Amino acid sequence: MRPGTGTLKLTTFRRRIDAFVHWANTEADRCGLTGETIPPDPLGNIGTARFRRSLAWHIARRPNGLVALAIQYGHLRTAISGAYASRGRGGIHELIDIETVRAVADTVADVHDDLQAGRGVSGPAARRAIKASATAPRFAGTVITATTAKRLLVNEDAIIYDNPHALLLCHYKRGTALCHRDGVKDAPSLDHCVPGCGNIVRTDRHAIQLRERANALDRAASHVPQPVGTRLRANADRLRAHADTHDRTRITLPEDAP
Repeated sequence: MRPGTGTLKLTTFRRRIDAFVHWANTEADRCGLTGETIPPDPLGNIGTARFRRSLAWHIARRPNGLVALAIQYGHLRTAISGAYASRGRGGIHELIDIETVRAVADTVADVHDDLQAGRGVSGPAARRAIKASATAPRFAGTVITATTAKRLLVNEDAIIYDNPHALLLCHYKRGTALCHRDGVKDAPSLDHCVPGCGNIVRTDRHAIQLRERANALDRAASHVPQPVGTRLRANADRLRAHADTHDRTRITLPEDAP
């Protein structure tokens, strides 16, 4: 440990990784699982830099994970802050592109599966989202390269971003986005989502989650001072209104749709 910081030195990380590899191989040999051993790496000892892909994969799939990933690695495509550009690291931009496409592909696949199951979508971009879910490529079991990722990210018609914090999807179109008031960007700023934006899509799942969050706010409102409780109940009413609007305006696939 570094004195006063609580952080681990890289040498300590490397020793722990080596110790884990030794332990895993010992256990595999003891259990007769020769296929589970970790073979010597031709590129040398496994260091922390080798885990950035795994780390990026897990961060990208957390709520607001792409924002966190961009802050961590200073990716230029996000609208968090231009100051992060100077912190970019070699090769990490391609990695974030790949993980962004993977996360987006998962979102599009979920929309497609929901529609096929008879569920509906609503919002200004609902019809665009239906079209995107029907025509976007599926990547299950395939490798996404940096070249493929860059090509897909410039195709606005195929990209749907998940925003679990705001309980909505964003079928991003630069010309209609309200999250960038200071100019046009090539990706949404999911932490500055504006309710009246023309890129919003909501699903039946979101309507359920909106009501669940509203109920949680109502419960919290009964345990706080009145002014705070009033604001919480107002927010709960707003969330239920979004859910009710979804129920009234949702559209589904035609019965004869493929």
